[in-house]
Amino acid sequence: MSSLDHIYCLEINFKGVYGEAENINTIVRKGLKEDMPEAYTILDQFKWELEDSESFLLESLDADVEKVAQQWVDEHQEAVAEWTKGVDKVDGISVEIPLTPWDSGRATANILKIVLEQQGFEVTLTTVDPAVMFEAIASGDADASTAAWLPITHGAFYEDYKEDIVDLGPNLEGASSGLVVPSYMEIDSIEDLKAAE
Repeated sequence: MSSLDHIYCLEINFKGVYGEAENINTIVRKGLKEDMPEAYTILDQFKWELEDSESFLLESLDADVEKVAQQWVDEHQEAVAEWTKGVDKVDGISVEIPLTPWDSGRATANILKIVLEQQGFEVTLTTVDPAVMFEAIASGDADASTAAWLPITHGAFYEDYKEDIVDLGPNLEGASSGLVVPSYMEIDSIEDLKAAE
């Protein structure tokens, strides 16, 4: 069995325990469009496919996420051109991006960091708890995040702060939460857990 099989060998969202597939949305602080129209446009135009995300996450299992992000950007210049379409370069404007400690959040944040820096921005990434991420954007202490899982996973935070943030919609559709099996385990399904007791 390959490492990929081990990563995904338990059914993602087994029997609906984790709910339906979700979207990962980009959220930004109020006023970002007026203060930093170039950054706002890139964030608004940033979209990628589930297959891209999965391959990125698999690659980053055995490599530094920043290096994987740079490689992804280098190999997907058409996507980058779509995200930066109509955007002028800037000179050292600071952008603060909080992200969750989840791999999916680290992936998008590091890709966008590179893209924004190529446009002349100075980007700071800060890993925080999801509640802090929403609060920071709602209060204006941070500028944007690409890590809001909706409508279920971060739904309660979204409801608390939705009047104080701007939701730019999904940057990725069809994301699922589920269970994975470490490579050292010799099981292939949920049912095998009982047999392994």
